[in-house]
Amino acid sequence: MPSAKVRRVVAVLMVLAVVLVNAAFIGLGSVFDYPDILQEPADEILAKFRAHKAAVVSLFLVLAAASALLAPIAILLGRLAANDLGVWSIRVGIAAAVVQVIGLLRWVLIVPFIADRKDTDAFETVHTVLGKVVGETFGYLLTAAWTVLIVYALAKRMAGRWFSYLGLAAAGLIALGVLVPLDVPGTDFANFVGYILWSVWLLIFAGLVWRRPPSPLHDPGTPQLAT
Repeated sequence: MPSAKVRRVVAVLMVLAVVLVNAAFIGLGSVFDYPDILQEPADEILAKFRAHKAAVVSLFLVLAAASALLAPIAILLGRLAANDLGVWSIRVGIAAAVVQVIGLLRWVLIVPFIADRKDTDAFETVHTVLGKVVGETFGYLLTAAWTVLIVYALAKRMAGRWFSYLGLAAAGLIALGVLVPLDVPGTDFANFVGYILWSVWLLIFAGLVWRRPPSPLHDPGTPQLAT
């Protein structure tokens, strides 16, 4: 696929991913009080899930689909980078997509049956293993790692230092999400802000990728982070 076509395809995928994620998140907040509902007892979560089952399942399916888009995005951006960090960014990006999709699909494939049976113990187990450990902890770490890798592999060849700093700041705040289960004050809000920044960064990145190819590798004029 020609470079110009790759750039346009990946730019569209990046915008689509951001739109779908935010639309699904807003929808879940409206009908399911997500993510605040997760702080409630399991029986209350399951009761609210049953009350809005069709909408909640559909919105989580959209969220999972949006998360899955990180895999082709990572592949195409990694190929555009055309360097060793780009190769690593592909691997990490695919892994980030996989763990997030696994975590989110529990609401589509497993929770409906648990909710019908009102099995709070099973819900707690699934929520802890597939939600907190796989989907969230590994999802936060791998998404943050992919962002750092793609900043150094490609993004800083597309814009000035401010753009690299924005991506790195978003990655750092997202990574703080691993501390949320430990009840570290402020980490849940920091993680939320991180994803907002990440969405903004990804949209800007999409615009840059659409408009022009990255500067050549080892170009003396390529923006560099301060050391």
